[in-house]
Parts: sequence; C-alpha cells; structure tokens
Amino acid sequence: MSIARKASKAMSLLPSAKITPRPSSARGHAHHGWLNTYHTFSFASYFSPQFTSFGALRVLNEDRVAAQSGFPTHPHRDAEIFSYILSGELTHRDSMLGRGQKDAKTLSEVSKDDFYVMKRGDVQFTTGGSGIAHAEENEHPEQEVHFLQIWATPWRKGLVPRYHTMSFDEEAKRKGFVTILSPLKAGLKATPEEEKEARPAVEGTIPIHADFLMGASIIAPGNSAAWRIGGDGAVQEEKGRKVYVHVPMRGFGARIRLAGREDQVLGEGDGAFVEKVDAGDELMVESVGDGEAEVVILDSN
Repeated sequence: MSIARKASKAMSLLPSAKITPRPSSARGHAHHGWLNTYHTFSFASYFSPQFTSFGALRVLNEDRVAAQSGFPTHPHRDAEIFSYILSGELTHRDSMLGRGQKDAKTLSEVSKDDFYVMKRGDVQFTTGGSGIAHAEENEHPEQEVHFLQIWATPWRKGLVPRYHTMSFDEEAKRKGFVTILSPLKAGLKATPEEEKEARPAVEGTIPIHADFLMGASIIAPGNSAAWRIGGDGAVQEEKGRKVYVHVPMRGFGARIRLAGREDQVLGEGDGAFVEKVDAGDELMVESVGDGEAEVVILDSN
C-alpha cells in the first residue's frame, strides 16, 4: 500500500509516460429509467472502434441502479467480472450459490467465497469461466446503488467458475492506494488444487486470472498518493504496462492531477490511459479539487 502525503512540486513527471485523458462527456451513456450508466469502453448499444479494450481491461461501466430494480439473471462466460460498490446496496443471486445472505452485516459474518448484501467498500468478483448465470439487484426500498462494473479478459478460456467477496477499509484508502485485486499467484499453469486455494500474488487481495492489478485510494484536497505500477513484483509482464485511472462521480467536486503535469487534471467521471510505463514506476496522483477524490487504478499487461 502506498502512503498518502502532502502534494509537492517535486513530484515525478514520469517523462516517458504517455497520458491520454478520457473525459466523462466522451463516454457512452444510456439512461433506462431504472439504470443510469456510463461506458468507458464499447458495451451494449455503445460502440466505438477506438475504445474496445485496454490491455486485459475490457469493460468499465459506472452504474446507478434505482431502488427495487436491477439486472435480471443473465449469463457470463470467459470473463473476470467485478463490482466496486460506491454507495447503496446490491444483492446478488447466482446459479451456483443461490442468493446473497440478506441478514449478514459485514464480511466477518460470512466466508469470503459467499455472498451478502454488498455495501460501500465491498468488492464482489466473478470468474465466468466455462459459464455461469447471476442477477444483481437493488432491493433497497428508496436508495439507489452506485457502483463500478469492471471486466477483464482472463489469460485462458474455460476456467472453473468461482466467486470471491471482500471488503476494503475506508481509512486504509485514505492513507494511500490499497491493492484490491492481484494475479492468481500460481499463474497460468495453476493446478486444480491451486485454483481452489485461490492464493493471490498480493496477500489480502482478490485473485484474478489475468496479469492485472486494481487499486483504490481516497485522497483529501491538497494531499497525494502514489501507485507503484506492477505492484512490486506481482505481475509477469513488467514492460509496457497499461494503466487506466478513473475518478468516480461522487458529487464531491473532486479533481486530481496525474504525475505532476499541469495539463493532466481529471474531474469526476473522467479517466486517463497511461502508457509507456513499466513495473516499478511510480504514478503520483494529487487531489487538487474542493472535495476528497476517490481514485480507482486498473493496471494491466
């Protein structure tokens, strides 16, 4: 985990890095009444040949689902799919484990491989593999749920379907970037036993079947946090990493500056493609807005 610090003009500019912004207004957008959704990459009725994937990153949707509505049962196959809850509640049902535990209050009351009604700070992860069906619904009587739905392309097809659910501490994110997902430690050639063990390359994270890391931080105005690309030896491909930075739309007036560059400032809903960087490089993120900035980083081969 990186450490939050006061912003400084001496921060690394990562001079070799190519940083390309993706403004919120340029994303695909659809409002279906019950669902208000923004698509960073081609998805559903939105298609742009320029934005179909970025490394293993295939989908980044920012969704708001109205109370007492949601996604009905639908299939998934050969995709690593995860939901990062920003606010509200999300209930999961699936073809393997049934319905999430509605009465559980925290993940300490359930196994990390079970489900419960997910809330802010929770991440639910699905390996679609050889095929699975699930539903995600907002059963709250009044409050909408706001979350990021993210898909990554796995390193091989036909994996055994699997689930993980974990909660990540809010205060830890305020101290720096917290790693949320990291590659399955056993890698591409994992045995069935190693798959079942599901040990991640970075302890305390969710294992993903890709050379892929996810991190998140909450940065107060005037402070900064650094993401170490590649996660200190967690990835196989160290050269030419592809890092996507996203600022969720939380309505706090958040703005961030990347790598100390005055021309690389992102607001809420904005993102940026960071290329020509290698494992071990440090990407500095400064909070320069009026409110705290929640920042999600997706670090891929």
